[in-house]
This record gives sequence, structure tokens and C-alpha cells, in this order.
Amino acid sequence: SIPGRAAAPRPGLVMTAADTGAAPAGPQALTSVLLAGGGSAGHVSPLLAVADALRRRDPSMRITALGTATGLEARIVPARGYPLELVPKVPLPRRPTPALFGVPGALAGAVRAADGVLQRTGAQVLVGFGGYVCSPAYLAARRRGIPIVIHEQNARAGLANRLGARFTRYVGTAFPGTGLPHARLVGMPLRAEISRLDRSALRAEAAAHFGLDPARRTLLVTGGSLGAQRLNTTFEQRVARLSSAGVQVLHVTGIGKEFRASAPVGGAAYVVVPYVDRMELAYAAADLVVARSGANTVAELTVVGLPAVYVPLPIGNGEQRLNAEGVVRAGGGLLVADAELTPAWVDDVLIPLARNSERVAAMARAAAGSAQRHADETMADLVLAAWRERMW
Repeated sequence: SIPGRAAAPRPGLVMTAADTGAAPAGPQALTSVLLAGGGSAGHVSPLLAVADALRRRDPSMRITALGTATGLEARIVPARGYPLELVPKVPLPRRPTPALFGVPGALAGAVRAADGVLQRTGAQVLVGFGGYVCSPAYLAARRRGIPIVIHEQNARAGLANRLGARFTRYVGTAFPGTGLPHARLVGMPLRAEISRLDRSALRAEAAAHFGLDPARRTLLVTGGSLGAQRLNTTFEQRVARLSSAGVQVLHVTGIGKEFRASAPVGGAAYVVVPYVDRMELAYAAADLVVARSGANTVAELTVVGLPAVYVPLPIGNGEQRLNAEGVVRAGGGLLVADAELTPAWVDDVLIPLARNSERVAAMARAAAGSAQRHADETMADLVLAAWRERMW
């Protein structure tokens, strides 16, 4: 759909009253917003969800995204119909290295670039979602006195948002306990196709789209937009075993990481795809998921009521384990260490779980009960509140 134009509800999409609410125009109306974030789907997806929510409030609002040329946003943002402005990527070394000496100059250049975007777009509010692009954007907005609104996706806040949170009282988080000042729990802003998804209404269409049998219990395996080697390697070795056990699989490997899956004659299908543009169809086809526990993945699976086996990325600062702990405690998922996701684990734990329809249904109810909903609209409220405070 075209941003700013109301779309007719599709099957499987439950619309709410907030979808048609519009902000009144006037001499003090908010007319231009800059949304900064990028690098991964965890930053870009909530950015786009908030952009859509703001456009529903006021279709005439000028909404611009700020990112880098190498991030996922360079492809996804323009495809969704939003203009994308670019700033240089300035990675901050986590350890003292010679590269650290070049950071001040590079950061100064990125701040100048972000300042130029703020000036060209006439942005009245900056909304940051984390990632390399946000630090220079926060500093430029602070210098100009432009209100800042922040959304932190992870249970453990990143460096950029820890900086930006010092400049604003408007901070929304997807998980509790981030430690950011002025933080309020709002959940993860999600696309309407996900947040209002009715899986049962869309199941037949979803199964047909992927060549699956809608009557069979279906396992979705996904490592996110880039794929996950551990998941790919383990499940490639268990194609025949899963198929023979009657467990149908949709496996999203990541682009360039596909493998040939030969299911035995008479067994359940094992479908391998490199990438899925419409994840709502993958969710509608599935009964159980094995996935990394990125913040966006955890939020989407709980909102649509899908139980999952979460396999946190074994590198980084441990935020992926923290992201999944809440839903796991609620009974909506399992946590499995990366090294423990082996073919033997699939045989001993996953296949019996996937075939236990009562347990899977109970986990689905627990997952849905732990979800935070309507974060896109709550974040739009924060943007308008930050603007009103600046005006009055």
C-alpha cells in the first residue's frame, strides 16, 4: 500500500479504531518528522511501523528516514515508499584499537551530515531507534533544540540510545529493565500486517503460497533476515527424520544459504526458501517456530500467538537471551543454547514437542498472553507529546 493512503482490510488483518484516527491540522501542527535507525531489521522494522502510525494520524505529514548506505534500510525503506537520507556509518570499537583514534573526526562528519538532513527536511521531531546512525542524529538534534523521542528494542540498551536518552524524557522500550532514564514500557512497534494478524483466517492462503498442507502441523525455522548457520546446518541433517515424523517444515535460510531438502516419499513437506517478503504468511502457516531471539522476532511471535524455541545468538552482549526470558517464563517458549541445538536435540526434544498438539496450543496461549500490543500507536503518541511540549 502507498503510505498515507488508507488500505482496504485484507483477509487475516484485523483493523482497529486507531487505524483511522487523524491528528487535527492547525497552525502549530506537526508537519515533519525524521526517523533515524538502521543496520538490521530490529531497527528498521519498528521505524517503519511508527512511520505508518504517524501517517495514519496525518497523511500530509512529511516523514523522512535517516540511515546508512550499507544497512538493510537502504533497500527496505524506499520500497515502503518513504524517502531515505544517508549519513556516514561510524562504528564505535568495543575495545581500544588504532581505529578508535579516527572516531572523533568521523563522528563529527556524521553529525554535520545529520544536521544537514534536519535542516533540509525541516524536521520538528527526531525519533531514534538505535544503531550507528542515531548517535550523530541525537547530537545534531540536541544542538538545534529539536525534540528527541527514543525507542529501544532490546532488553539491554545499545550505546546510541544510552546517549540519546540523556537528552529527552520521551523514551519507549520493548522490554522492562533497560536501565534507560525516563523509560516507559510500550512494546515493539510492529507493522499492521503482523500486529493485527488473524493466523487462522490466513492459514489456507499461507499454505498455498508456500506449497504446504494446511491440515498438517507445521514448524517454521528462521534465522532472521540474514539466516543462522547453526539452524541451517542442524536442520539440513534432519530433513528426512522430521518428514517421516509427520512434521511439515518451512525453513527460511537467508539469501545464498539455501540447501536442497529431499523429503521421503509419503512424508511431510520440507520447504526451503531463502527469504520471505511477507512474514505474516509464514506465521499464518506455522504452529511452532525455531528462531533466534532478536527483539523484533520475539515481539512478533508473541503478538501473533506463536510458541517458539528461541536460540539466542551466542555472540554480542547477551541481549538475545534477555529478550526471550519473559515469554519463556510465561510458558510461551523454550530457550536452547546455540551449542545445544544439535540433530540429537531435534530427535529427542523438538519432534516430540511438535507432535504434542495440546502442549503446543498451551504454549501458544501463553505466548499471546505475554505480548505488548499497539506500540506503534503509543510511540506516535510520544512523538506528538514531545512536539506539544516544545510548542507550549
